[in-house]
Amino acid sequence: MPDSQPRQPDDHTTDAAGSPASSALTLCGARLTDGRVVDVRLGGGRIEAVGTAGSLIAPGPRLDLRGHLLLPAPAEPHAHSDTALTADGAGPGAPGPASQHPDDVQRRATEAALLQLGHGATALRSHVRIGDVQGLGALEAVLQTRRSLRGLADLTAVAVPRLLTGVAGAGNLAMLRDALKMGAGALGGCPDLDPDPAGYTEAVLEVAAEHGCPVDLHTDSDDPARLARFAAMAGGMRQGVSIGPCAGLSRLPDEAAARAADQLAAAGVTVICLPQGGCCGAERRGTAPVRLLRAAGVRVAAGSGALRDLANPVGRGDPLEAAFLLASQSGLRPEHAYEAVSTEARRAMGLPEVRVEAGFPAELLAVRGEQLAGVLSLAYSRIVVHRGRVVARTSAVREYCDSDTDSSFGLPRQGRPDSGTGGGP
Repeated sequence: MPDSQPRQPDDHTTDAAGSPASSALTLCGARLTDGRVVDVRLGGGRIEAVGTAGSLIAPGPRLDLRGHLLLPAPAEPHAHSDTALTADGAGPGAPGPASQHPDDVQRRATEAALLQLGHGATALRSHVRIGDVQGLGALEAVLQTRRSLRGLADLTAVAVPRLLTGVAGAGNLAMLRDALKMGAGALGGCPDLDPDPAGYTEAVLEVAAEHGCPVDLHTDSDDPARLARFAAMAGGMRQGVSIGPCAGLSRLPDEAAARAADQLAAAGVTVICLPQGGCCGAERRGTAPVRLLRAAGVRVAAGSGALRDLANPVGRGDPLEAAFLLASQSGLRPEHAYEAVSTEARRAMGLPEVRVEAGFPAELLAVRGEQLAGVLSLAYSRIVVHRGRVVARTSAVREYCDSDTDSSFGLPRQGRPDSGTGGGP
């Protein structure tokens, strides 16, 4: 990643063709999931009109999306910006531990957010540790990243203290309130790590109720009684309450898991699962039983979790990979798998719904392909739209070498037809 901060969009931003961008952008010839091929006009950060291909004639830049499937942009409801991209700087054989200096945290958090934006996530919710040695330094670094990304992506920080009960947790409880004053948008943490999990949960819910902010807690507990207590406590919250990754539910007997799912549904709790492996290390890997949860009426969103840190040194932070895994391993239909990383992820984050219809926010992802199942399988080339502007592009070209060629790749021997090059997906 370059050392410079990401460039902010301004009045001189250019479109794909290099022309100055106006307040309106027309996406031409895009395919929707229902098979229609349409033009979509964007303006003022929203979708102004959707019409049949060729029907929207308007001044301003036009972007050819023939061959692309146009989707509501995914969102990332479970990132860890403060630890992202640290796998190569910690652990056995590494040159040294990853720096926790706020400038380094901000640099990594920014790079991670841009990687996820390139995958299509125009909104991110990041869990950030507070208290202990780092105090509020990591949170301030992530909040600075949020400011530097203005116009490119929306980033929300979740303040995550390690302990909240007893003498050790008293200072963190005060720091939790300070985090909200600084700009944290939600409260979280892992009750399982506190000596008093119920007391931890109660403290978070109490502070959240005082400030009217959402709650997003970690748990992989397979204790039905603990999950029941959590559901009972969360049921009275006016703001949204999310819990994840909930892989422990998959270790319960079917009857106990179904009972816990019913309790979470009755409490209105959203489960944010992490199909790519979670964020608690290999010994806690697994995925929540998403089909059982959905059948019980629980809202299920999906996130990416660790992005190349010690918990998952090869994490990609790609929402479409999460959807792919929900479809291929958990048996969800492709449309339901994609909803988990788009519609349900945005709902869990308190963001407005996105549809490819007039009046909705212009948060869109165009992926080369014609059907959603194929897109989830081969999502290489992508165009990302945030607030009505193209903010990221990824293009992939695949070449095949002629089996008889003995020259450079893609260039057949003299006298043979040009048969070695093909466009990628």
